[in-house]
Amino acid sequence: MKQFRLLLFMLVLAPFTSFSQFFFDVSVDTSWNPMEVVFPPSPLQHQILFVGADDVVQTTATYGNAPGQALAKQWHDFIGFTPDDESDDLGWISVNHEMIIANDSIGDGGGMTAFKVRRDPITDLLEIVPQTLSDGRSGEFFNVDFVNTVGETGMNCGGITSSVDGRIWTAEEWFRSSNGSLGGQVRDLDPWTINTDIPGNFAGQTIEKFENFNYMVEIDPKEAVAIRKQYNWGRQPFEGGAIAADNRTVYLGADATPGIFSRFVSDTPGDFRSGKLYAYKHDAEGEPWVEISSTDLETALNYTDEALAAGASMFNWLEWVYYHEGKVYMSETGRDNLGTRLSGGAEKGGILDYHWIEPVRARHPELAEKTDDQVLDFVLSGFYNDYYGRVLEFAPATGLVTTYLNGGPFYASSPEINEYPEQHLSNPDGLNVLVTNGKAYMLIAEDLNGTSNGRTPAGISNRTCELYLLDMSLEDPTLDDMVRISIVPLGAEMTGVQPTPDGKTILANSQHPSSSNPYPYNNSLTFAITGWDEAITAITSLKGIENQLEESLEFQVWPNPVSRQLNFNQVIDAALYDNSGKRIKVFRAQKSLDVSDIKAGVYFLKTDSGKGRKLIIQ
Repeated sequence: MKQFRLLLFMLVLAPFTSFSQFFFDVSVDTSWNPMEVVFPPSPLQHQILFVGADDVVQTTATYGNAPGQALAKQWHDFIGFTPDDESDDLGWISVNHEMIIANDSIGDGGGMTAFKVRRDPITDLLEIVPQTLSDGRSGEFFNVDFVNTVGETGMNCGGITSSVDGRIWTAEEWFRSSNGSLGGQVRDLDPWTINTDIPGNFAGQTIEKFENFNYMVEIDPKEAVAIRKQYNWGRQPFEGGAIAADNRTVYLGADATPGIFSRFVSDTPGDFRSGKLYAYKHDAEGEPWVEISSTDLETALNYTDEALAAGASMFNWLEWVYYHEGKVYMSETGRDNLGTRLSGGAEKGGILDYHWIEPVRARHPELAEKTDDQVLDFVLSGFYNDYYGRVLEFAPATGLVTTYLNGGPFYASSPEINEYPEQHLSNPDGLNVLVTNGKAYMLIAEDLNGTSNGRTPAGISNRTCELYLLDMSLEDPTLDDMVRISIVPLGAEMTGVQPTPDGKTILANSQHPSSSNPYPYNNSLTFAITGWDEAITAITSLKGIENQLEESLEFQVWPNPVSRQLNFNQVIDAALYDNSGKRIKVFRAQKSLDVSDIKAGVYFLKTDSGKGRKLIIQ
């Protein structure tokens, strides 16, 4: 069946093989108030895999209660993927739950669900694999046991999927400053005694309950159980992290302003219990890192202040972190009103990284003649609002952080919807890289933290969050190079974007949607879009194809857009295709073409000599 589908598809699109192996538009138009997830069109396939407060998870004996079942928690965020190298199954999916509630069966605070998937050999869609774990639990979805291993977690947000072996860490984001800040969602507030195999003075020490939150926590998705809290990586409002190819270096981002960019280098590959911890300091002599103790509990509990006192560079909401081909990519999500937050960090010793200079000068031309230090003082004084954020690139070889892709475009006030730009990027959050057919594509998920200044059009109150794909072979990517491939429904955030290792499927979450949406889009859910290995050569987008078509300048067509008669500057034999690749008209030896009977839309004209044009028929 699959081979027949591929053959048929290739035959339909064969005339366009000089431009790409496949030729259809996978992009979606912005929908400002969708009630369901907006998926890209066929032949890509989509499915809902896991629904919060609807699917049942298998639980362990918790708080004196017997093992059993419970409805899964909500607010799906990070998605981890661990390949199965020992069977024909694809692997294990791990989904964070950012919602923190008290639950006798699942555990108080945040949570996580693990399940296994395989690929249907006929449809290529994912199937849930029933399992029986070593602790006796049987079913499809399994609650990750934190309570009986490392203690409750809070606000399980981002995390780490190791690019080396698929090991998984979950991040505890919202920073807890007292037991009262646990908000009644964690009921046992007794002091916590640390039980860990991490070297240093951690084991056996007793800390306040809130001080056992806000770590990276390693889990075993195969057995749905937590392994350890990484006290040696410090206590921060973690969101993202990445393991480098050496299986020793961990890069970490903190979701705060000021946020610290950190690095841990283990003594032994694959063993992250002992090693050295560093905070990024861009102006440090030699390598741009300053060491922070990884063996002292008091330092770990106050990591951010320790890093700032050491002169660490300050960032604005560092969220997802991803390692790809020797470089580290980070989403600096951005937020308004930076002055107070950053100046407070500066008072403790923090400094602003040089990457700030370029976006600030771009939006404030009056600073053109000012020195770099004056530009940074401008930010610290509160005169710059970072409405849109950006994607950053860190090159370990040079030690420099630079802007890979700026959000925007900037508006002093939001334009009307009919004047809103086709391409816009607001507050990038989830970040990953899809590798398929030998090419890499960055996946960028939005998390709008406001609607003003062009984050949405005037009058649109929904913080519309979208998922974009970006060809990483481009040397200087811009917003116009992005392809919008999905949108989450009203009220939701796009989170957790994660490709499967075979390059066929992109996983993502729709988090905290409006309860007014129809089922299942009124719940947090994990969805999958499959078929990227077949589609990807077309996903340079219509813009890329249009650029190639425009190289044939000797071939002219007019008018364009056209409503009735299309004219050519030479007699041609040609075919007309719609933007799904379907041939709808063939004509020979013509110098004009009547298109009045053709439905309005985007079309492509291809001559027998290989010349082509994109057409808009009105």
